[in-house]
Amino acid sequence: MSCVWSGGHGTSILCAGVSCESERLVATGAEGGELTLWSHDGSPVSKLHMSPDDDVTCVAFSPSAPCMLYASYGRTVAVLDTRNLKSAVAELADAGEEEINCVSVNEAGSLLAAADDSGAVRIIDVQQEKVIRTLRKHDNICSSVTFRPHRPQSLVSAGLDMQVSLWNLPKVRPLWTYSLQDTQEKDAHPQKAGQMFNPPLAHCIDVTSCGDVFACAAEDGYVHLLRVSEDSRLRERGMFKAHSQGASQARFINFLSQPYWLATGGNDGLVALWDISGDDLLARKSKGHKKRHKGRAKKKPEAQETDKNLKQQTKSEEEEASSSSCSSETACGKNEPKLTFQHGEKVNWICPAVLKGKPSLLVVDQRPSPTVYSLDQL
Repeated sequence: MSCVWSGGHGTSILCAGVSCESERLVATGAEGGELTLWSHDGSPVSKLHMSPDDDVTCVAFSPSAPCMLYASYGRTVAVLDTRNLKSAVAELADAGEEEINCVSVNEAGSLLAAADDSGAVRIIDVQQEKVIRTLRKHDNICSSVTFRPHRPQSLVSAGLDMQVSLWNLPKVRPLWTYSLQDTQEKDAHPQKAGQMFNPPLAHCIDVTSCGDVFACAAEDGYVHLLRVSEDSRLRERGMFKAHSQGASQARFINFLSQPYWLATGGNDGLVALWDISGDDLLARKSKGHKKRHKGRAKKKPEAQETDKNLKQQTKSEEEEASSSSCSSETACGKNEPKLTFQHGEKVNWICPAVLKGKPSLLVVDQRPSPTVYSLDQL
């Protein structure tokens, strides 16, 4: 059911990534600037020390050029060619204003997003190797960022300010920003005397392969779900309790039977697999889609200025309505994990992958060795 890869690191592993090519190379980054490339059977292929002073906080393969690997350490993003990992092809210095926590490459392989401790998300033109946009909205550390599939100009970010923001380049203002506290406060159960309360600090954000549902792992132990419409408006939101301690990871799995399989990991040492395809948040999808078309039809004969006001009013009403209709009890209360692994250590990163032709889940923690769990049971 599980196996441990060894011989790749001497320090705690912080992150992992997998290439989309047939060989399925795996990259892991660790404390002390360690970066290791693994074969799909768990053998270390090559190792590189990026920096003696900074940890490798994130690794990401290019979807369009699987041999290209991006690794962040300190404020720098290194561009690496996995066919020759002796040194970096290029180093994008000052890619972050402060230490970078997460990087993501869009499907076209043309843009890279870097989220850092300042709360900023910097957009880098890969070909020009320079920062072309800086997105500012988060008031605290921006912990996670990811581009949306099939939308190379669209990305979503999350941070320790408990905010999730959706961006559409080249605009530098978000399309919308949502506070996880809004869902938490609405769905909160009465607190017992002496009970500890963890705020929903956002640690990880991910998007389904179809691009319409976001999952955010938060410090309150919940996974917060957000669904958007085809025009990227926020339509539904909810949450479900996934972990007894903080949820550190939430990753959709794009190689199973449908796109709504979700893997989560937490500070409680639990790794869980969820099928959210039957969730009420998704069941209302077709109903919400019809409402949106009706609203557009009513606004056609209006004048331009009136139409603008109506759009703003309709957007507020829709968000208020969806907030009141989606709760952890009604939208997400029925979720139970389909598969669990008692990993036993605080989870730093989860990486779904097809390894040796089998669906798998690679998990890294405070130890220097990754663990691979088989998903054959699904």
